[in-house]
Amino acid sequence: MIPITLKHLRYFDALARHRHFGRAAEASSISQPALSLQVKELEDILGAPLVERGARQISLTALGEEFALRARDVLRAVDELGALARASTALSGRLRLGVIPTVAPYLLPRVMRHLAAAYPDLDLRPREAVTPKLVRDLAERRLDLALLALPVSEPSLAETPLFDEEFLLVRNLDAAHLPVPPLADLPAEPLLLLEEGHCFRDQAIAVCKLPPRPTGEIMEGSSLSTLVQMVGAGIGVTLIPEMAAEVELRSAPVVLHKLPEPRPKRTIGLVWRRSNPLSERFSDLAEGLRAAFA
Repeated sequence: MIPITLKHLRYFDALARHRHFGRAAEASSISQPALSLQVKELEDILGAPLVERGARQISLTALGEEFALRARDVLRAVDELGALARASTALSGRLRLGVIPTVAPYLLPRVMRHLAAAYPDLDLRPREAVTPKLVRDLAERRLDLALLALPVSEPSLAETPLFDEEFLLVRNLDAAHLPVPPLADLPAEPLLLLEEGHCFRDQAIAVCKLPPRPTGEIMEGSSLSTLVQMVGAGIGVTLIPEMAAEVELRSAPVVLHKLPEPRPKRTIGLVWRRSNPLSERFSDLAEGLRAAFA
């Protein structure tokens, strides 16, 4: 009898998460026929179907749903065993790092250079996504670390701050001579925000004392660069984090202003699972990054 292998479990877990052979194969970095073959082989070993295959989508059988939960537990345990072995030596091997979109374009190159110099045997695998997805991937052990805006406030996750940065007001170049309005007056202007799912959107809403789901003179964009370009076109004003200033100021005819005191800030830090055997190593890594950013 052919034994069930970790390869079988990993590919079936990908299929259970994505519910689509193509997306599961892409996430697993293999071809779709190869993933399909592994799943079919697993079904043959078990002697029962795990997947109901439709013309456009798939669903799991009752056995498939239960098997997916058990398989995930096994894969988590195996990953933790590997991390336990790595914890006894210098940080090396694959490190899956999640980064939010309002940090990745501006800070990730510096992070990668620092880690490459400090940990030459590290195989860094960065991934950009919004905060809710990164937190979920951390909890489900698809990520090792994440660079996020704090606090995350998840009991199962440890978080350590790296630095604080201010928010800056972005206005069209034609408004460069105008006084900076107080925060309370910002909602009176056409205000550009990131679309829902971005933590920076929620922070900007809190800074401007807007309702959680603002209506009226609010427009949305998918990235900070898009918002800045819209401001450059004369559509409205927006807020960006300080780290984005150098890059975005070059991209559009806009002017950046510091906001009146007390200036709003955000804290950027590293987050990981408390149960991860590499926690002590991650604390050391955070200390190195903190010094590099200072």
